[in-house]
Amino acid sequence: MPTVKLTKRSVDGLLPPAKGQAVLWDTEVRGFGARILPSGTKTFILQYRNPEGIQRRINIGRYGILTVDQARDQAKLHLASVIQGEDPADENRRARKGMTVAEMCDWYLIEARAGNILGRLNRPIKASSLDMDESRIKTHIIPLLGKRVVTQLSIADVEQMQSDVKNGKTAKARTGGRGGKATGGAGVASRCLGTIQAIIGHAKHKGLLANHPTQGAKKLASKKRTRRLSVAEIEMLGKALAYAEQNHENPVALGVLQTLLLTGFRREEAQAMQRAWVNAAGGFVSFPDTKGGAQVRAIGPAALKVIQSQAEIVGNPHVFPSEAGAGPYTAVSSCLDRVCKLAGISGVTPHTLRHTFGSIAGELGFSELTIRAMLGHASQNVTQDYIHIDEALKLAVQRTSDEIARLLEVGAARLQTMQQAA
Repeated sequence: MPTVKLTKRSVDGLLPPAKGQAVLWDTEVRGFGARILPSGTKTFILQYRNPEGIQRRINIGRYGILTVDQARDQAKLHLASVIQGEDPADENRRARKGMTVAEMCDWYLIEARAGNILGRLNRPIKASSLDMDESRIKTHIIPLLGKRVVTQLSIADVEQMQSDVKNGKTAKARTGGRGGKATGGAGVASRCLGTIQAIIGHAKHKGLLANHPTQGAKKLASKKRTRRLSVAEIEMLGKALAYAEQNHENPVALGVLQTLLLTGFRREEAQAMQRAWVNAAGGFVSFPDTKGGAQVRAIGPAALKVIQSQAEIVGNPHVFPSEAGAGPYTAVSSCLDRVCKLAGISGVTPHTLRHTFGSIAGELGFSELTIRAMLGHASQNVTQDYIHIDEALKLAVQRTSDEIARLLEVGAARLQTMQQAA
């Protein structure tokens, strides 16, 4: 970690990291530093060892609210209390018992982005998940509950928040480059309740609260997504894909769509796939990170053909690269909407394509356990340098992929017949 005497100029010059956190340590007061998160938030911190020799780290305050000199003075006072046998972290914990929902949400985002709060599978919470949490916090939770003291919340309070979000009370125009409007709804409302409940649960686990004041609050039931493409619709989509290709639709976008159809991968998995992860000879893709952690997923020849046909951009490691920069293509949903409009079908999302893959596998007679493994729900893990995928699973993926490819080709052939007849 870099060290320099902290000044307004040096703190202003701190650039946000792509992930995690960056800290600039002060050379004048040992353990005093300025931390910046990917969001650009800058916070003064103090790292020290308490009288028992245990390393602690506390937040002094936000840059902008405190100047560098004010924060340094507070750091000196905290260190003086340590010399006298006190522990500032314990004092902070006692003070947090009266913190507001907004303050607790701020604490959660800072600690979680620093990797200090564990989520599913006892792993640090992913940046993408925290981005969604932060969006719900800023758009819905803080406007409705931000000023309330956490310990004084009741089950009725958070369930009322859920109802208000569902009814559109916090609806507003989106910011940050996204179009449309954040309108709320039952799905968003239940996720907001889940978010605030999880934050309070983490605070209790970390000793900030003695009890979870809203434990037992009931989430709105969500509608299970069951939309899948019928055989006729897959053929119609094949016809539309062929027409779109002829009429100069983005070939990268079409490649992502075909891959989603032929693999059952999640949208994020297909879009972010890198060439180094694809093992064509072994018939698998080794994902270093998915919703279920690192996984090895079988892939059939039809999907590999699509992947191998993609043009490579020097300096961009992704199978489906963006036109600018070194990132992946991320607008497949828009392309899917255009292709579905050509096909005359509606209600289709990238998840529909994933569900379709699983449904076709079921129609071919594969068991639910096999289908779960095909879709990455069951464990297919990477253990050190040893990678193994059951041959029966690879066969199941290949047969399902081949059947979908056949139906797409039927649709494409119909387009060709129509054009020849015209």
